[in-house]
Amino acid sequence: PRFFYQKKKKSPRFHPFFTCNSARNPRCRTHLLRGSPNSIRATGSRSAPRDVGFRGSWYAGTVVRREAKNTNRYVVEYDQLYADESGEKLLQETLDWVQLRPPLPPPEKKVQFKFEDEVEAFYSDGWWEGAIIAEHSGGKFAVFLRGFDEQIVLEEKDLRLPVQWVQGKWEPRFEQVQREKENSNFSKEVMKFTQGMQVEVLTDEDGLKGAWFAATIIEPSGEDKYLIEYLSLRNDDDTEFLREVIRACNIRPCPPDFIVVDGFKVWDAVDAYYNEGWWVGVIAKVLINSNYEVNFIEYDEKTTFNQADLRPHQDWLNGKWVVP
Repeated sequence: PRFFYQKKKKSPRFHPFFTCNSARNPRCRTHLLRGSPNSIRATGSRSAPRDVGFRGSWYAGTVVRREAKNTNRYVVEYDQLYADESGEKLLQETLDWVQLRPPLPPPEKKVQFKFEDEVEAFYSDGWWEGAIIAEHSGGKFAVFLRGFDEQIVLEEKDLRLPVQWVQGKWEPRFEQVQREKENSNFSKEVMKFTQGMQVEVLTDEDGLKGAWFAATIIEPSGEDKYLIEYLSLRNDDDTEFLREVIRACNIRPCPPDFIVVDGFKVWDAVDAYYNEGWWVGVIAKVLINSNYEVNFIEYDEKTTFNQADLRPHQDWLNGKWVVP
């Protein structure tokens, strides 16, 4: 099938997708059949998407075949990534099924993009997560791409709202926020933080990307930047807490407490407290004694956590906390 690819290394031993009846379970779909179009989620580079430089982006490709009869891994071929520098041979890789999803259907209606919108941007042959940081004339937007840690100017046709493929259907991650923006006056002002305010910071440090760390605002530092002090990360010689200058777009208030009465379920999006920060993951398995196996898709890792170290995932969008 044609696909968009998401990079993984390990394949789960069992998943209902491969044992279910398509008439009873919506997760049974044909996007993993040979020759079907798909999207591939990458964690890698142009010539080898496993490399860190391309982590988190989606690429178009086709399923060539299943690796073996009783496996959840598939051989895929990219549409625009090549195995050699000459560009004559398309790149093929063997991937886990969770790294594949059907091509995204066209939107039902035209999207009016605005400042601070979370988007996926088509750049360097793939779709990357980012945020609109400025609107330009002629239907162009300045977008901050988190995977590149830089901003580029793109046309509206190269942007789309982020979505996720969950249990056999597309779910726009920010549909609720988009409706609220269409029906309200949207402020273009970046949130201002005050000295001493407790916040969470998205760091660009290698090995820590994607995690949110507790910090305190020390003072403003230039336009839309702040000097912050981490509450848990130390400097290299471990003499004091680390201080950094961070963009305002990578700072958010501390999320409100969200009480989970009946525990988490498989597929629930969560934040897991690990290595002094909060990492976004998905519940892969419910264990005994309030323990859960959490899948960190971006890093191809599964780790067990107690419920005390988990919280429901929330996004800070347009000055509000939103549960995807």
